[in-house]
Amino acid sequence: MNQNTFPFTALVAQAPLQQALLLAAVDPSIGGVLVSGPRGTAKSTAARALAELLPEGKLVTLPLGASEEQLIGTLDIQSALRDGGVKFSPGLLAKAHLGVLYVDEVNLLPNPLVDQLLDVAASGVNIIERDGISHRHDARFVLIGTMNPEEGELRPQLLDRFGLAVEMSNCFDAGVRQRIVKSRLAFDTDPEEFRVRHEGEQTSLGQCIHAARAALSSFDFDDAVHARVSELCIEAHVDGLRADIVMLRAARALAALDGASNVTVMHVERVADAVLKHRRRETESPSREPAARESTPHDAGSGESDWGAMPPEPTGIAKVKQVRPLAAKKA
Repeated sequence: MNQNTFPFTALVAQAPLQQALLLAAVDPSIGGVLVSGPRGTAKSTAARALAELLPEGKLVTLPLGASEEQLIGTLDIQSALRDGGVKFSPGLLAKAHLGVLYVDEVNLLPNPLVDQLLDVAASGVNIIERDGISHRHDARFVLIGTMNPEEGELRPQLLDRFGLAVEMSNCFDAGVRQRIVKSRLAFDTDPEEFRVRHEGEQTSLGQCIHAARAALSSFDFDDAVHARVSELCIEAHVDGLRADIVMLRAARALAALDGASNVTVMHVERVADAVLKHRRRETESPSREPAARESTPHDAGSGESDWGAMPPEPTGIAKVKQVRPLAAKKA
C-alpha cells in the first residue's frame, strides 16, 4: 500500500463522487466517470484512493500530450512479416487492465483519442490494427476523466459516452470546510497513523467491491424498474438509449454494493442524477395562447382579433395645397 495515498473512506463531503466511482469499480462496463469542477476539489485524490481499493491497486495516468501509439500500443510490422508472429508493445490501455486509468483535463485531449478511450472503457477490449495485421487484448479498467469547465467543454457526443458524471463545486459551508481541512492536516502530519485509523473501513469496502462484482450476474430487472428508467430518461429528453442502459447497469451495481437481493426503483432513483446530469437536454416550454382582452371597436370592425395592436391615435393634420393638373393650366 502506498503510504502517500489518502484513504477513500476518509474523504469528507464527497458522497456523490464516492458513489459514482464505486459503481464504476463494481461494473467498469458502465463506461467511466467524468468529474468536472474547479481546481482543489479532490478529483485526483479520489481517483488515487479508489485505485488502492481494487485488487491490483494500480493507477495509470494518461499524460495530456499522449499519442495514439502511447495509448493503444504498437505492432512491429517488420517482425510480423519476418517471423510470422505479432510482436505487440503494450500501451497505457494494456497497463491499466484491472486498475484505474486516470485522465486529467480530458476536455483538452484530441477528440479521436477520447473516442478510443471511451470505446475501450465500455467494451473492455482493445484492438490494434496495422496494415492488415491485428491484435486484441483485454483492457478492463475504471476510467476516470476530470475537467475544469472554465478551460473548455467536451462535445455532446463525447459527453454521452461517459457512463456517469459528477459535478464538483467549491464549498462555502464553514463547518464542512473545517472538517475537510482538519482531515487533510491530520493525514499530512502522520500519514501512517491516519491510514491505520481507517484501515478497517478500507478493508471492509474493498471486500464489498469484490463481493458486488461476483454478484452482478445474479441480478435481473423487473417491469417496475424498467418503467421508472424509461420515465426518467424521457423526462430528461435524452438522445438515444444509452442513458437507459447505463442507468440499469448503475442501479444493478448499487444493488450489488448494498448487498440487496434484487434491483429496486429506489436503486434507480439513487443513480439517476449521475446518469442524466451530462445527458439532460433543455427543451423550449410549450407556447401558450395569449391572454384574452376586452374587445374594442377596432376588433369588431375587422371581424378578427389583432392581438397586440396599438389602438389608433390622432396625429397632426397638415393642410396640403392642391396642385392642378398641367393640362388644366394650359386651358
